[in-house]
Amino acid sequence: MGLAEAVLQGSSQAVARLISLVENHMEQAVPELRTLYPHTGRASVVGVTGPPGAGKSTLVNALVREIRLGKRRVGVVAIDPTSPFTGGAILGDRIRMQDHSADPGVFVRSMATRGRLGGLAPATSGVVAVLDAFGCDIIFVETVGAGQGEVEIAGAADTVLLVTVPTLGDSVQTLKAGIMEIGDIFIVNKADRGDAERTAMEIKAMLGLAPQHSGWRPPVLLAAATEGRGIAEILKAVDEHRHYLVEHGLLINRRKVRRRQEILEVVEDRLLARVGGDRVDALATRVAEGGLDPYTAADELLGRPGIR
Repeated sequence: MGLAEAVLQGSSQAVARLISLVENHMEQAVPELRTLYPHTGRASVVGVTGPPGAGKSTLVNALVREIRLGKRRVGVVAIDPTSPFTGGAILGDRIRMQDHSADPGVFVRSMATRGRLGGLAPATSGVVAVLDAFGCDIIFVETVGAGQGEVEIAGAADTVLLVTVPTLGDSVQTLKAGIMEIGDIFIVNKADRGDAERTAMEIKAMLGLAPQHSGWRPPVLLAAATEGRGIAEILKAVDEHRHYLVEHGLLINRRKVRRRQEILEVVEDRLLARVGGDRVDALATRVAEGGLDPYTAADELLGRPGIR
């Protein structure tokens, strides 16, 4: 039995092995992913992002606990910083989710960014597809502590939770610009601290000034994940947002954007594999020395036999 067939039959061991294959040997994983893709699209993919120290992992842990009370299967893709020694993930997120290690209805996978900007890992979309086909009802994708420009999660999730906390100094300052525009639900975590209400009011004021392209008005919720406060309200908002997307025909549009990006990434990876890194480096040297412009260099790459 192939890995894909074993995943469809509910083997968590096959899920782990296939995810490792996706991370480390993507081309070998492609035949398995081709088998799985017709069985994807059922899971609700929820992105969790925000500045470092916002308590994203603790919040996801509490959300998973609440979801499991309803017996729904949950997947968690936790993106951790890359270890400078091994190149793998620094498993802080998985350590904080040990509560669910013995639960067969929860699958947690930590992945390293491997130098990729944007808060996600290169294999994120493939791993989400595996968990979707595995039968997860909800898949959380938790980003690395994100800055203002790390907005890739908006293209990888159906719903984006943007998490912050009070007492981060100018907390709203950490959310402005690009990252402020991608949140579907805003959460002020660690609300047992002071100034949580003020932080929520500041976010609401900023949202009131921002144009709402989809018509959805993002709620701003308070939570204290360590105490389980506000968790049910967050999950209710997630369900309401998904219902809104489906009702207004927006879910398929979000997923179309996601698939388009996946296709372009595959094309880019395969093109670079065909032309060879050495060839690109040689052309880059010529451009840097002034003997060639980047447009002609690109034409040379695309004009090689087997590329067009």
